[in-house]
Amino acid sequence: MGLLTGKTALVTGASKGIGRAIALKYAQEGANVAFTYLSSVEKGQLLEAELAAFGIKTKGYRSDASNFKAAEELVNNVIVDFGTIDILVNNAGITKDGLLMRMSEEQWDDVININLKSVFNLTKAAIKTFMKNKAGSIINITSVVGLRGNAGQSNYAASKAGIIGFTKSVALELGSRNIRSNAIAPGFIETEMTGELNADVVKGWTDTIPLKRAGKAEDVADCAVFLGADMSAYITGQVLQVDGGMLT
Repeated sequence: MGLLTGKTALVTGASKGIGRAIALKYAQEGANVAFTYLSSVEKGQLLEAELAAFGIKTKGYRSDASNFKAAEELVNNVIVDFGTIDILVNNAGITKDGLLMRMSEEQWDDVININLKSVFNLTKAAIKTFMKNKAGSIINITSVVGLRGNAGQSNYAASKAGIIGFTKSVALELGSRNIRSNAIAPGFIETEMTGELNADVVKGWTDTIPLKRAGKAEDVADCAVFLGADMSAYITGQVLQVDGGMLT
């Protein structure tokens, strides 16, 4: 029996990268999976077919997590289609990098809205269901950049640091209702985005990592399975670094 059998998960931004890996791993572990995508429509449709092959219930929704009303409507639709939500994975995110002196207001606002406000939107919308169930696991995807900062990513770092503060606050507010709130902070992970980097840049990163390699999206997904499963029932308010020891 899978570690997540009988549970229903909602994963945002799942059409590619880490979100896609989490959705697939959840399906492998027996969870019913609702997921969102926005611009990558074709990839979202392909993922739905892949997930269905595991014999679980699944459905993809085209939804903008940064829009408060859209997030509320999404959660309502998932409840209608699946009956409940047991695990919420807030993964939707973007980067619009640039030095602060050259960063536009639009670059700042877009990253904060999509990365941070979306976490508020979806968590707020899902709380009623979690409280009714007297259980729930909220998993927010942050970044090691949110812990240490990074030149040229002040907007991204601020959004990811904000997620950490939000995660811990929600853990304190909802712990008495048996609702857990944790974050995962990936380090240098091989995704479509990092695949565009120069080989020398990648080597420069991996040389600084104790495990001497980049992580895989599946490494993050494994951590998300742990936090979604009952074996982490006494863990809340934590930030688990999946970074090969990068920040050690």
